Amino acid sequence: MKIISLTAATMFGLMTLLAESAAAEAAEVKVLCAAAMRSVMNELGPRFERATGQQVTIRFDTVGVLKRQIDTGESFDVAILTTPLIDEVIKEGKIAAGTRANVARSGLGMIVRKGAPKPDINSADAFKRAMLNTKSISYAKEGATAIYLASLFERLGITEQMKAKTRFPPTGRLVQFVAEGEAEFGLAAISTFEEAPGAELLGLLPTELQSYVGYSAGVGTAAKEADAGKALINFLKAPAAVPVLKAKGMEPMSP
Repeated sequence: MKIISLTAATMFGLMTLLAESAAAEAAEVKVLCAAAMRSVMNELGPRFERATGQQVTIRFDTVGVLKRQIDTGESFDVAILTTPLIDEVIKEGKIAAGTRANVARSGLGMIVRKGAPKPDINSADAFKRAMLNTKSISYAKEGATAIYLASLFERLGITEQMKAKTRFPPTGRLVQFVAEGEAEFGLAAISTFEEAPGAELLGLLPTELQSYVGYSAGVGTAAKEADAGKALINFLKAPAAVPVLKAKGMEPMSP
């Protein structure tokens, strides 16, 4: 009986040591990620965890907010931001240039309330009419979409008209904002659209007005888990990730 007891105790001790060792080896990869990549990362992040045993902690926000956090010294292992912003952060020495990788891009689309009249946005002229005829539009106050729409409205000659019609939603609540009638139309990267009662995706902006927003990733120069961060980026670039990107309204980008 004593021999059996000692053996059981020994086995328990070995199992405990193995568990502690595995926990020590598992990295926690801290990711700062553009909100437009939320649906993609919510699926690919757990897949990476299952495949590698590493833990992924993701903070989603607009790229403007994330940039300010990086500027103030926020610790991170991987940043996934709009491509121009990643390049800017690399120039500032906060992301290692050799780790930069293009991940995906997304076109802009329009969100409308279910049951409401659907505008024609199949041409530049039709889109301009829709903007002039609507009582209100909404889009995220900060980020790539806001920057592009400012230039688009100027190009169409409707900047002043749109200022009075624009309603900015709370962060991450554009779809609900439209569904609740706070704005007639919402404009956003289609990858950010999430099904919600009362709202639907009307479609992409016309080709001549379309702007694809690219998202790229890089490992921070002060990353604590640089190797795990590189592995995560490689995982996002792998062929197995492509169906997920497409299902979420995005498409892969070349290196």
